Amino acid sequence: MDARRQAVSKPMHAAASTDAPYFRQQAKASDALPLPLYLTNGVFFTLFFSVAYFLLQRWRDKIRYSVPLHVVSVSELAALVALVASTIYLVGFFGIDFVQTIISRPSDDEDVYDDDLVVPNPNNKGTDGPALIDRFIVEEESCRRPSGVGVHSGSKSSSTDMSTNLLSVEDEEVVSSVVARKTPSYSLETLLGDCRRAAAIRRAALERVTSKSLEGLPLEGFDYESILGQCCEMPVGYVQIPVGIAGPLLLDGKEYSVPMATTEGCLVASTNRGCKAIYMSGGATSVLLKDEMTRAPVVRFGSAARAAELKFFLEDPLNFDTVATIFNRSSRFGRLQSIKCGIAGKNLYMRLSCSTGDAMGMNMVSKGVQNVLDFLQLNNFPDMDVVGLSSNFCSDKKATAINWVEGRGKSVVCEAVITEEVVRKVLKTSVEALVELNTLKNLVGSALAGALGGFNAHASNIVSAIYIATGQDPAQNVESSHCITMMEPINHGKDLHVSVTMPSIEVGTIGGGTQLASQSACLNLLGVKGANKESPGTNARKLASVVAGSVLAGELSLMSAIAAGQLVQSHMKYNRSTKDMSKIASS
Repeated sequence: MDARRQAVSKPMHAAASTDAPYFRQQAKASDALPLPLYLTNGVFFTLFFSVAYFLLQRWRDKIRYSVPLHVVSVSELAALVALVASTIYLVGFFGIDFVQTIISRPSDDEDVYDDDLVVPNPNNKGTDGPALIDRFIVEEESCRRPSGVGVHSGSKSSSTDMSTNLLSVEDEEVVSSVVARKTPSYSLETLLGDCRRAAAIRRAALERVTSKSLEGLPLEGFDYESILGQCCEMPVGYVQIPVGIAGPLLLDGKEYSVPMATTEGCLVASTNRGCKAIYMSGGATSVLLKDEMTRAPVVRFGSAARAAELKFFLEDPLNFDTVATIFNRSSRFGRLQSIKCGIAGKNLYMRLSCSTGDAMGMNMVSKGVQNVLDFLQLNNFPDMDVVGLSSNFCSDKKATAINWVEGRGKSVVCEAVITEEVVRKVLKTSVEALVELNTLKNLVGSALAGALGGFNAHASNIVSAIYIATGQDPAQNVESSHCITMMEPINHGKDLHVSVTMPSIEVGTIGGGTQLASQSACLNLLGVKGANKESPGTNARKLASVVAGSVLAGELSLMSAIAAGQLVQSHMKYNRSTKDMSKIASS
């Protein structure tokens, strides 16, 4: 019987404890220092700035009294030596940290397989008991299975035998400790110092606790360190979502290949057809109407009159500059644009809007708002009680009228004129049919349904696909998909003017999921990767325009399919499969 062999893992970084005797301390590059690393750093930082200040003072005096700079006293010579020494150390400190990181991580050379039997821990009393004892020698050909650490014996055994993970003896002990709840699952990355190993151990423990297999959920081939502390906690693998390309989208005179991550068949093909129609008609144009991210705290006073005083204070133009100065100190790019207030009894809701550069900006705005609240409490309003930094008056990840009317993030309108010939040959319908369908479906139908920002065919489809591909927050699809699609006949009814107006596109090109390799590659494809150093905010605004342009293409194509009666036929062709992909993946 074949099974995969697991690489022998290295010891954990954490100190040993009575509950976990297998946590061993690893050697670090900083152990060679005579003092603890933090003390050594403090000494050299202090020395560096002290001698630098001393030398600057001495050289200033020499210049003032016309003393040659090359004439050096003993104290100045000693200071120069100390400056050079501290500089060498501080530069080397980063090298020590780098070497320490390399040491704490298994190298490629250590990814070898033991030819001996894998001996289970005799004290392990997990749910896999019999399966752990049944270990055997493994053949070389089965070592490179990409689906993760879990393997199956091939027989239809009980649920407790679903995953016979071949782990090292030490890893088996860690798994047993996690299963017994002696070691918290969330602390594995810290204790082990190896994010990939932590994910494998957490995965094995989860399978044993739940008696469910995770085969089919990949473990290998992902950089787990890249998500530590910023994207996902307690990972056990990753979900694969295919990325398709729609385009070229001709927008504002430039061509874009639009990445779309989706599992909905026909979506990319449909959007691609819309891009073709736009391209053949001369392209689309977009206009950025507003660029403001918002955060709205709620504060409480002893009376409604006192709450109204703060409202009038914040809305007074004479006070705005003071509040903006306090807000702007929180970031190089965050700049307060406006403040709108609402009152409910003695509670005041303050909606602060600011520009955020190329970041989506929620954290940036939150820091600025906190500074403003602290300032107000220390000065004119000490009786102000801060109930919450966010009050839903913002409003984040919710379909709200204030986002629909006032906007949030980037407000964009995108338009195109589609010629009669393209409507007939590419979209397979007529201008008259499209205009009538848009009125009855997107406008009247949505109004009858009581839609809030949903006056479109399927804007959220395109927004979600682009958001997932480019590392945006998928939950912000809720307000980012606010869209009204307009279609009108022009040129005596021959051609079609189509537009989408989207007031709340919330995107960024730095921070969060945009830093991951796959998402970063998709941003690079669009030419908006990272921050624009020459003109901060340009990349994020361009990405918002691409989102709106892609929605325009998707609206055109879907509406045409409905008008021509091709919707069901298209989905039956592209969105159906007779294959069981789960069986194919496991074979």
